[in-house]
Amino acid sequence: MALREEIFAKVTEYYEKAHANKPFVPGQSRVQYAGRVYDQHEMVKMVDAVLEFWLTAGRHAEEFEKRLGRFIGAREVIPVNSGSSANLVAMTTLCSPQFKYRLHPGDEVITPAVTFPTTLAPIVQNRLVPVLVDAEMGTYNIDLDQLEAALSPKTRALFITHTLGNPIAMDRVMEFAKAHNLLVVEDTCDALGSKYDGQSVGTFGHLATLSFYPAHHITMGEGGAVYTHSRRLARIARTVRDWGRDCWCGYENPASGKCGIRFEREIDGIEGYYDHRYYFTEIGYNLKITDVQAAMGLAQLDKLPGFVAARKQNFAKLYEAMKRWEEYFILPRWLPKADPSWFAFPITVRDSVPFDRTALTRYLEERRVETRMLFAGNILKQPGYQNIECRAIGGLPVSDQVMRSTFFVGVYPGLTDEKIDYMLNVLEDFLNRGR
Repeated sequence: MALREEIFAKVTEYYEKAHANKPFVPGQSRVQYAGRVYDQHEMVKMVDAVLEFWLTAGRHAEEFEKRLGRFIGAREVIPVNSGSSANLVAMTTLCSPQFKYRLHPGDEVITPAVTFPTTLAPIVQNRLVPVLVDAEMGTYNIDLDQLEAALSPKTRALFITHTLGNPIAMDRVMEFAKAHNLLVVEDTCDALGSKYDGQSVGTFGHLATLSFYPAHHITMGEGGAVYTHSRRLARIARTVRDWGRDCWCGYENPASGKCGIRFEREIDGIEGYYDHRYYFTEIGYNLKITDVQAAMGLAQLDKLPGFVAARKQNFAKLYEAMKRWEEYFILPRWLPKADPSWFAFPITVRDSVPFDRTALTRYLEERRVETRMLFAGNILKQPGYQNIECRAIGGLPVSDQVMRSTFFVGVYPGLTDEKIDYMLNVLEDFLNRGR
């Protein structure tokens, strides 16, 4: 349609005038730790969806599921409205009465103490008991050497995170899980594109989660996904996401129902048949994405291989430059089998140096270089989690050190060499002040 193409051309013209990259001015332009990287293709895709005016999930969402699944190597992808919702859906799915090996209230779930709050929250909200394990310094992942100590007769699952995109030793995780008959959920919200021993993280366990918040590897503004090889778990996850409704008709919902058996459901105690679209088998929510979001996600998927390569390249440049300052900082490390698609570059200020993290991050921020804490640090020190029912393994000393001394800077694809050089110059200026 000519008018539609004219609209797209005008959107492209608008992007060039209003959104195209502006020159970097050292000391004035902000060096972000993360952010959306986009061009006219995302805007045109989103306008295309708006012109169709299909306001909830539709054809773009269906295509997004398929393409993301192919990229990851997952049979089933269930898009949701955030990574936090993905974690909630995943953990709630494992508690479903429809799942043969379901978790029950009081069951224990081993999880890291250095984490993002909404990894821990769904464990608590499902009346499960988290068992908090300390982190490894440098990888910032759960310390696998402490798994045996965390085990008890009530242990039923592991909920682990690949922190900042840095893969955990999944061979060890799965060996432990199989030995003790445990379910495994992988939080890969920071790790889209990361691999361990050639296999995408998230495809080892029973369920995995992603986030598409603007800071992450691709973005829909808000958004996330649950993914799995299990059709049974995927079916339950979709039900939890879609109000708890059992209907499986997906994105095609003609009046009679795609399944052809819409009006053939029975409910105990009610005479006659009931509409399957109002037949609820789970306690659920409405956590779907919109088709406008999915349209943006499709354009982002086109760029994803380049995004992953840029993150690796930016990380490598920072790492090589910062090796000369190892007397001041603990630099990140990763396992020989790990191929990280880095979310960020973590830095821990050594206890022995004459400055602390606050002094350094304040200096960076004042000079327009963004920094962030490593999420919640030791999450049990956070006010919202101080009184939860849980077990902690040991004193969590590394988690406390992370909370005291660790921060991260960006490696996202929007960082140019010029911005990275400026960031390194600011770091060098700070260190030279005390010499």
